[in-house]
Amino acid sequence: MTETAPVGEEAAVAALERATAEWAAGGDEPRPAQIASVRVVVLVEGASDRAAVHAAAGVLGRDPAAEGTAVVPMGGAMSIRRFAGVFAKGGGPTGPRGAPELRGLCDVAERRFYERAGLADSAIAVCDPDLEGELIEALGLPATEEVLARAGDLRLFRTFQNQPAQRSRPEAAQLHRFFGTTAGRKEQYGRLLTAALPPARLPRPLLTVLGALRPRA
Repeated sequence: MTETAPVGEEAAVAALERATAEWAAGGDEPRPAQIASVRVVVLVEGASDRAAVHAAAGVLGRDPAAEGTAVVPMGGAMSIRRFAGVFAKGGGPTGPRGAPELRGLCDVAERRFYERAGLADSAIAVCDPDLEGELIEALGLPATEEVLARAGDLRLFRTFQNQPAQRSRPEAAQLHRFFGTTAGRKEQYGRLLTAALPPARLPRPLLTVLGALRPRA
């Protein structure tokens, strides 16, 4: 039988991310060899966090997959113990051909779940209060509205602001709520808001997670 040639970092990351999504949907667990083929796994709560991590990497000129880093959405912080347990099955020391290094990105209210799953303090990047709040603060309100305008959503946001339940709320709170009102919008703006930032203004939690993305030695 002919041996399969080693796959590149990008292919290994893609295979693990695909296998993890299938497992999360009820399929078989990723194989230990698939887990051991990547260097770092960044566990995030949802798709919007994943979009922001990739957008921040783009702002910094980084490519997570090329560096052997998988960014895995879990469908909620309370799944962290389950996911961390699976990725520990790479076996051996952390790094290539062993269990990957685990990093986590979470909201401040969810940090306890990551700690209980065994992630080290230095491996947990905490958004205060959450990722949307960090991005709105980093951009500022005028620049955030510019992103909405470019996406064609500013008029819709103005209508949203005039709803009785929103009129008395601060604009930052209105924006935060607006991003969560339609399926897919949080993911869209996780990417767009992050991409609108210069490197020096990226929120610290995204920089902390991206500190794990290091090239092959």
